[in-house]
Amino acid sequence: MKKVLVTGSAGFIGSHLSKRLLAEGHEVIGIDNINDYYDPQLKEDRLSQLDNDNFTFVKTDLEDLEIINKAFEQYKPEIVINLAAQAGVRYSLENPHAYVNSNVVGFTNILEACRHYKVEHLIYASSSSVYGANTSKPFSTNDNIDHPLSLYAATKKSNELFAHTYSHLYGLPTTGLRFFTVYGPWGRPDMALFLFTKAIVNDEPIDVYNYGKMMRDFTYVDDIVESIARLTKRPAQPNPEWSGANPNPGSSYAPYKVYNIGNNSPVRLMDFIEAIENKLGKTAKKNFLPLQPGDVPETYANVEDLFRDIDFKPKTTIQEGVNKFIDWYLDYYEVKL
Repeated sequence: MKKVLVTGSAGFIGSHLSKRLLAEGHEVIGIDNINDYYDPQLKEDRLSQLDNDNFTFVKTDLEDLEIINKAFEQYKPEIVINLAAQAGVRYSLENPHAYVNSNVVGFTNILEACRHYKVEHLIYASSSSVYGANTSKPFSTNDNIDHPLSLYAATKKSNELFAHTYSHLYGLPTTGLRFFTVYGPWGRPDMALFLFTKAIVNDEPIDVYNYGKMMRDFTYVDDIVESIARLTKRPAQPNPEWSGANPNPGSSYAPYKVYNIGNNSPVRLMDFIEAIENKLGKTAKKNFLPLQPGDVPETYANVEDLFRDIDFKPKTTIQEGVNKFIDWYLDYYEVKL
């Protein structure tokens, strides 16, 4: 069993992952600032699910280098999983400094701590948004990602660049995970499934961007957690076939690797909405709008290397995942249909 430090442990993915790691017998050190980007009570309630003798919680911002270093010094984690970040593409248009502080400064502090305290393996959250203006489908970690469409995406690309630098300079094994539209119970209130469910339950209209002509590779949270749990046992290794003349951007001569984690099965936005309507037994009132700045019309994950390396690829169907989320939502908010 390992000592695993999970940043963003009160977050959507972080709380699910921490619960899984505790169930496997690991000692988990959780870090989160429990900010008010959305309802802090939801974060507190997620944390309450982690009541375990092997769980320790540290409340801090990643930008606070002194507290981060103290946590590493005291708990001496062997594996670090960095999920804490300022999330959301559209919010990055309103508050860019929050993204630089958390996603760039905070991530640098994590890298420095991993370096100085000899961490065995750093796993960190990237995002499918790094593909930006890329038009080849499905998105592959071999693709160029030099044209981000939002500051959020740019900060996530910077994480991958910073990680490679530390893998090269200090031999730190780093594994980046490009998540594709994660959803499920305990999800964030700013995400489409949460917003749509809340609106439909309350007979309010939903905003349907790009006039419904969107496709997303929706990925159920349990599939994300399964992938991360398997990757904790597989630190990034140098790729012996990598060369400057024939570079593979998703790997390196250094112990560095990037994976897509997606369902490998894009879903039309209108079919996604239909799955919600099916479960709720209600028809949504739809407000059709143009594509929003920073959004991409379609995401689609190539997960061949993930399947090859950990013998697993996400497989939860959209109706199955939507049903589980709505069951949680109705129970958590005590909604009677």
